[in-house]
Amino acid sequence: MTISTILALTGNAAALPATAIPTTDNSAGSFFNMIDSALKNVSSVQQTAVSAESSYASGLPGATLGNALVSSDRAEVAWNATVAVRNEVVSAYQSIMNMPL
Repeated sequence: MTISTILALTGNAAALPATAIPTTDNSAGSFFNMIDSALKNVSSVQQTAVSAESSYASGLPGATLGNALVSSDRAEVAWNATVAVRNEVVSAYQSIMNMPL
């Protein structure tokens, strides 16, 4: 999932002009690649939590309540951090757009 997809899903596609979201970016260290990587990491943590919870609920051997709870907490912290960063980025963008020329 790319940052432009996330912005479109959250209804904040208007927060960035279309030219600010590159469709193909070849630079390995670009800002959008970093954001995309971070979002993929959060998604991976969430998928791990779902897998741990369903394993425990199914009664699979080796699946413990502790692992499920820790995975769930990690996913919640990752999501809360993502939302906090998104809110700060949107706030910074709005502050810049409200600056007089």
